[in-house]
Amino acid sequence: MQPNLLKYLERRVPRYTSYPTAVQFGPEVSAASYTDWLADLPAQASLSLYVHVPFCAELCFYCGCNTTVVRRYEPVASYVTLLEHEIAMVGAIAGSRGVGNMHWGGGTPTMLAVPDFTKVMEALRAQFNFAPDAELAIEIDPRTVTRGYAVALAQLGITRASLGVQDFDEHVQRSVGRIQSAEQTARVVEWFREAGVSGINLDLMYGLPFQTEATLRQTIERALELDADRIALFGYAHVPWMKKHQQLIPEYALPGTPERFAQSRLAAEMLIGAGYEPVGLDHFAKSTDLLARRQREERLHRNFQGYTTDESEVLLGFGTSAIGSLPQGYVQNAATTVAYREAISAGRLATVRGRALSHEDRIRRDIITSLMCNLHVDLAEICAAHDTSVDRFAVELSNLDGFVSDGLLEIVGTEISLPEQARPFVRTVCAAFDQYLKNDETRFSRAS
Repeated sequence: MQPNLLKYLERRVPRYTSYPTAVQFGPEVSAASYTDWLADLPAQASLSLYVHVPFCAELCFYCGCNTTVVRRYEPVASYVTLLEHEIAMVGAIAGSRGVGNMHWGGGTPTMLAVPDFTKVMEALRAQFNFAPDAELAIEIDPRTVTRGYAVALAQLGITRASLGVQDFDEHVQRSVGRIQSAEQTARVVEWFREAGVSGINLDLMYGLPFQTEATLRQTIERALELDADRIALFGYAHVPWMKKHQQLIPEYALPGTPERFAQSRLAAEMLIGAGYEPVGLDHFAKSTDLLARRQREERLHRNFQGYTTDESEVLLGFGTSAIGSLPQGYVQNAATTVAYREAISAGRLATVRGRALSHEDRIRRDIITSLMCNLHVDLAEICAAHDTSVDRFAVELSNLDGFVSDGLLEIVGTEISLPEQARPFVRTVCAAFDQYLKNDETRFSRAS
């Protein structure tokens, strides 16, 4: 990599799973706001659902999720009851609407015993109308799943399993507190396929401690043997000032920016060479997979779970810290399970913060989303859709001159495009249109 490009990858910028980002959420959006927004949903609005399970059997040192280690099942069982109550409250306001997508995240969703998982699914189906072809996805820790559990999930309608892998190298695994053999992962993949769950995703990471190009090559080779439909390749975000447990990771063992970039390029080249298409910033999919087809059609979407084919207008989040997206803006539940329990037990929605979208937010969100999903945006087209002039972005276009000079951008008239080799730099390009981002921003990970 050219040394002059390092400056772009070392900037701290958001991952842009939303715009404005969650950093801009505030208490001015409350449970009362959420109630009003739900009641005002258009009659034809389609829904996507997200359920957050904030529990794990053990904590991975790299984790950036909202989760807690539990040694007893009682807190999990109590949480299921809270979810049932929240689902009933939201359903009573939103009405019985169609659902095309659902995602279970965490934490570790498979911490729920099958009877409790069934209770939540039944509560959701009682309130909402799931389409016959709805995609129901779940994040899986292969260390927590049995063959019987995989069968039960398939019987409950799960259609896609996203398996956390990160890295198969034992030294790397020990350094991040997650021991998981390739054989164990392969066995779980086989169980899900035997059970009829046809969609298989793998989550991998680069930039982990003691990771090298050589060890990552071995991990990618083993991952390819599993023949997943989709592979996510995330850069490890080291933010120990926000996630204290990341202080357990030896910083001296973390690869620097040039090494991280080399790792990401190696992995991408291997995946593309094996027949996967790059999707957005950090996803790869087989050319026959819907995710790849949606990107070719420029119908790709991005939400808090990453890149998706989900075209629903509304995302309803359930559980501790869950985020929802509605036409009016974003809402987020209480970040701790204690506060979430207090609200739901008192018969209140647990929304404590959010963001009502301004006209300016909507324009910039469309620009950033187009860049993140398509590596391309036509400013004139978006400005026309919002009844405004493209001249408002003269400063932003000027600020992109450096990217053009460095070969990372092509600007023709009002059209901005990133060439294929500039895909890793898209977050930094998007940051030029982020009116809230400060130059000294420390709440985000580096762009590499």
